[in-house]
Amino acid sequence: MTGLRWYLLFEKLMIFGFFLCLDAFLYVFTLLPLRVLLALLHLFTLPCCGLRANVCPYCNRSSGSLLLQPAQVCDILKGLIMVLCYSMMHYVDYSMMYHLIRGQSVIKLYIIYNMLEVADRLFSSFGQDILDALYWTATEPKERKRDSIGVIPHFIMAVFYVFLHAILIMVQASTLNVAFNSHNKSLLTIMMSNNFVEIKGSVFKKFEKNNLFQMSNSDIKERFTNYVLLLIVCLRNMEQFSWNPDHLWVLLPDVFMVIASEIAVDIIKHAFITKFNEITADVYSEYRASLAFDLVSSRQKNACTDYSDSVARRMGFIPLPLAVLLIRVVMSSVNVQGALSYSCLLLFYLGMVTLKVLNSIVLLGKSCVYVKRANMEDKLFEMPSTAAPGKTPSRTRKTSRCTAPSGDPSGDPWSERSPSSPSCTSITAQPTPTASPTLRPETVPPPPTTSTTPASPPIPEPDPDPDTLTPSPPATPEQKEEEGMEGTELKHRTPKKDLLDVDRFTICGNRID
Repeated sequence: MTGLRWYLLFEKLMIFGFFLCLDAFLYVFTLLPLRVLLALLHLFTLPCCGLRANVCPYCNRSSGSLLLQPAQVCDILKGLIMVLCYSMMHYVDYSMMYHLIRGQSVIKLYIIYNMLEVADRLFSSFGQDILDALYWTATEPKERKRDSIGVIPHFIMAVFYVFLHAILIMVQASTLNVAFNSHNKSLLTIMMSNNFVEIKGSVFKKFEKNNLFQMSNSDIKERFTNYVLLLIVCLRNMEQFSWNPDHLWVLLPDVFMVIASEIAVDIIKHAFITKFNEITADVYSEYRASLAFDLVSSRQKNACTDYSDSVARRMGFIPLPLAVLLIRVVMSSVNVQGALSYSCLLLFYLGMVTLKVLNSIVLLGKSCVYVKRANMEDKLFEMPSTAAPGKTPSRTRKTSRCTAPSGDPSGDPWSERSPSSPSCTSITAQPTPTASPTLRPETVPPPPTTSTTPASPPIPEPDPDPDTLTPSPPATPEQKEEEGMEGTELKHRTPKKDLLDVDRFTICGNRID
């Protein structure tokens, strides 16, 4: 029963992380184009509405741009990167790359595939830093106009990064496609056996909880990426066989074999790591609660970071290169002609939008449940709240700044992130209470005396309450501590907040007022 419970907790974490990656991936195809269109519409209609400076509602400073809000600037930058990289991908011939890889020997392909996996992890590690630097440079407050020139080199670097990462994933997909189409399936067997090498490299090492959390996030990202690669392989093979349904049944056994080997390797690896390092199975529930905490905190009204960026920092999953490659493969594999084809394409897009919204709603509800179950609800309310401009709460020292935090300001115990995207961080230092408050001082009995001599009679008070004449047992130190904690909670938690106090407009991304 213990092994079954461990497996259920582990798979719950992997499934929850998979849907987190799916939500961030669908955002690029569904809501990002709509947000770019809204930002461009806002930009083109400004001459009719007049210009006004955008002021950050969290630090009361100008955003440095008179035209767009920081969230709109980031959306337009993402859209430009996607369009430019897709245009550059047209100059890369997928068929030539496939035949070039197929002409190599099996040993060469095995080495190439291992090198591609290492390169993919390296690209993912510094890719989000490049994008964060671009977003921060584009949205930071600028004192001089010529400071905006610094956005250009960051933008060029981001475009080349996404383009090179997309080519890297294309080579991975081509190698996997060659393995699927080989006659003796020897290459596919070698590539699947490569997964078991991970067991040798990780099982016999010492792991702490934080290291195991990073490995779990890496496994979630790797599993989702493999599913997308298998989808690309199936699309290319179905195109070559004129979308014959019979060929799909030929591909399905190999697809299931690759998925089964990936799942089996993850289970064996995590099972022995937790056994040798004496880590309980409940740690996977903590990991899931930490991922849920990231989701809930990014949906609050005072959240300044986009949810897809938080997933990229936590798991190392960057959806832009994978989305560019998938769009390139779909557009080359599917021929859209005629009104009926465009109608089907529109219905497919609406279906993806519906799936994205429903997935976001379910994930948000589940995340609230996980955060409450892990007693992490207080950390959300400890996050800095927004105050009206010019109004500072009494007895509170508050310093506000626009910065890119290098860690999780909410106090997440599993937080080890790269520098985040442009955001406004408000640091609030609460005063230390000098004494525990007393709720009803008239009902507190006098401390008991240990002396054997008779105690002096109490001084009579005018009009005593009959209820107070009844002696009560002396309060224990635990009761006094609970009473003091109750008093501080009544003082600091008025009015009571709910975990679901989430900005409903941020369910589709950063709020745009």
